[in-house]
Amino acid sequence: MTGRIGCASIAGMKWRLFSVLQRRMGLLVFLLYLMHMADGQIRYSVPEEMKKGSVIGNVAQDLGLDVRRLRSGRARIVTGENVHYAELNADKGILVVNERLDRERLCGDVTPCSFSFELILENPMELHRITVEVLDINDHAPVFPSNEPIRFEVSESAAIGVQFPLQTAEDLDVGQNALKDYVLSPNDHFILKQHANPDGSKNVEIVLQKPLDREQRPDLHLKLIAVDGGTPQKSGSVNIDVTVLDANDNIPVFNQTVYKATVVENTVKGTSVITVNATDADSGPNGLITYSLSKTKGSAADIFSIDDGAGTIYVSGEIDFEKQKKYEVRVEAKDKGGLIGTSKVIVDVFDINDNAPVISVMSFSSPLLENAPIGTTVAILNIKDADADKNGQIKCSVDGKLPFTIKSSLTNYYNLVLDQELDRESVPDFNITIKATDFGSPPLSASTELHLKISDVNDNAPLFDRSSYSAHIMENNPPGYSIFAVSARDSDWNQNSRISYFLEDTQVGGNPVSAYVSLNSQTGVLSAIRSFDYEQIKQFQLLVKAQDGGSPPLSSNVTVKILIQDQNDNPPQVLYPVQTGGSVVAEMVPRSADVGYLVTKVVAVDVDSGQNAWLSYKLQKATDRALFEVGSQNGEIRTIRQVTDKDAVKQRLTVIVEDNGQPSRSATVIVNVAVADSFPEVLSEFTDFPHDKEYNDNLTFYLVLALAVVSFLFITCLVVIISVKIYRWRQSRILYHSNLPVIPYYPPRYSDTLGTGTLPHVYNYEVCRTTDSRKSDNKFGGAGGQNVLIMDPSSTGTMQRIQSEKSILDEPDSPIEVS
Repeated sequence: MTGRIGCASIAGMKWRLFSVLQRRMGLLVFLLYLMHMADGQIRYSVPEEMKKGSVIGNVAQDLGLDVRRLRSGRARIVTGENVHYAELNADKGILVVNERLDRERLCGDVTPCSFSFELILENPMELHRITVEVLDINDHAPVFPSNEPIRFEVSESAAIGVQFPLQTAEDLDVGQNALKDYVLSPNDHFILKQHANPDGSKNVEIVLQKPLDREQRPDLHLKLIAVDGGTPQKSGSVNIDVTVLDANDNIPVFNQTVYKATVVENTVKGTSVITVNATDADSGPNGLITYSLSKTKGSAADIFSIDDGAGTIYVSGEIDFEKQKKYEVRVEAKDKGGLIGTSKVIVDVFDINDNAPVISVMSFSSPLLENAPIGTTVAILNIKDADADKNGQIKCSVDGKLPFTIKSSLTNYYNLVLDQELDRESVPDFNITIKATDFGSPPLSASTELHLKISDVNDNAPLFDRSSYSAHIMENNPPGYSIFAVSARDSDWNQNSRISYFLEDTQVGGNPVSAYVSLNSQTGVLSAIRSFDYEQIKQFQLLVKAQDGGSPPLSSNVTVKILIQDQNDNPPQVLYPVQTGGSVVAEMVPRSADVGYLVTKVVAVDVDSGQNAWLSYKLQKATDRALFEVGSQNGEIRTIRQVTDKDAVKQRLTVIVEDNGQPSRSATVIVNVAVADSFPEVLSEFTDFPHDKEYNDNLTFYLVLALAVVSFLFITCLVVIISVKIYRWRQSRILYHSNLPVIPYYPPRYSDTLGTGTLPHVYNYEVCRTTDSRKSDNKFGGAGGQNVLIMDPSSTGTMQRIQSEKSILDEPDSPIEVS
């Protein structure tokens, strides 16, 4: 009957708990997430055991971002854990479940339970922290440590109020779903008593409320039920078997209700932690005590062991402060009569610095533009240290003198920031070593290396090898001849360093420079477009521009001077003596001339320059080589012996004028020399020259007609003009009928020809000789010891008087032979 009533009470209690929890279950089902933002962070709340793909929240909407920004910024989530519980759908901007969310596996009994990760976007770089709180659902029933029944041996003399500690159940759920209450099956002898611990757990024991009578009932069979507060409510149970013994009426008693001890993490197994002590007032076998550690919630029983006789607790497992900072152990002292005394041992774990910082590179921008502004974020780092207090505090720095610094952002996040200007031409890349050191003793550190490449911008103009260039080219070059190559360099890279060469628009002698030279835009080679003539242009300058391929392009200029070098391409030109095709020039030498007598001087010039214009003279042929010689440097023709009567009157000398070029060029001039003391001798020798048949018979008519016209216009002066003209006309008629030879007149200033020398002592004769003696005319003039004879070979007309030295030099019919 008692058993049936107990079962009904338990069933009623379950139904009431189930009703209460069922009303609250509706709210929990619709609580998909709660979201709030603070300090740039987003927090969501979701129940555990959500299916994969379930929506956690709309990240784009909650951050105020456009979905296109997520895609363009290559949004991604990063976490330091191996398991990614959440996944970002960048196309929709939502956060979905990626792995099964088991709150108990994720956090154990820690509440609230959450996991965090970071959302990183690039271009520009952004960092947001997202925290997801996992809400517990009632998916675990309370479970006792062992499925075996709890067995007690109790003396029948046990006093009322004796307590018998029981194993506690464990519920992996937390909060409202955690273990809430214990229920003992109805009986006449024992009641259930519960004690709450500071951590929220409960210790359970049964208390004897009615004396036992072994003779009436030697065994009792009870059931302990543990129920949680979830909806629907779940429970677990364990059987209690009580064996009634003969009297043992004193229980063991510990000298302390609570023992406290401290142990350093990583302590070696077998190290003594603390010794507990209990006493039993009974004597004999009932006073003998054995110690044991009760199986409690957590893993303390696996970490510690106890000497059942001495009560000394030892370390038997691995103690890690980062896993658990405090252990609570229940110690039992049991006598031979089955009475048990209990006490609690609290073991605090002392942290040592046994964990080095862990560096994770969340984002890294490489390559980096060399004109990146100061303050640009290069990399985002996540640095954690599992130790506590000072051992877990981190100092982060960059090794070496590099243009970067470390700045802290969110918790455990650091930014590698540019703090100086970059120059790729000086340093094209950086090996950045980032070091993280904690404040433990001794400190532990970790480092990671980043290889950052610097990308080029067009910030350097091309530079020529020289500030100016000079190039030489020989005249008469073939068109297309390569003169010279300019060269520039650009310290930029790739397209920014590709140099093209251009000719600036300048003028050379009124013509564009492009009419003279061309420039290869790729190689910088200057080529002649046409053949140069040193005598026309000796040098010219041009401007070359070197331009790189950057955007915008940069350029620089350089001046190039082209010097034309002379070639011996012009033969000497003889200026004197000059002979026309219609007359013969003859130099007169008196027979009384002494040795060294200056006959004449050959004057020549060469338009070339330098040694190509150095002239030398030599006698090639002569009627009598023993009579004359020519000065090799000055071209003077002199006698080398005394002139005799046996020497021929007519002497013909061929003089070669040669320059000093390679190869040399020369010109030949023929000099006629008349050896005579008087003109009749000369005339008799030169009468065989052909006569000029051309003469203007109408000259007199035109003169008379001109006089008549002038007379008509100037009637006031008619008498004076007619009288003068008649007088001159009558004089000319007298000369016209004479038979004298023609000797043209040379002006006295011809004695100095182009500054090359002076011919002193010039005799000038003018003889106009025709077939009609009435038209002959003779004029004589003397100024020295040299005679010049010019004969008109035709002997038919009057040779006109040469008016100036210039007309002599420009005569095209000069008897000059060029070789």
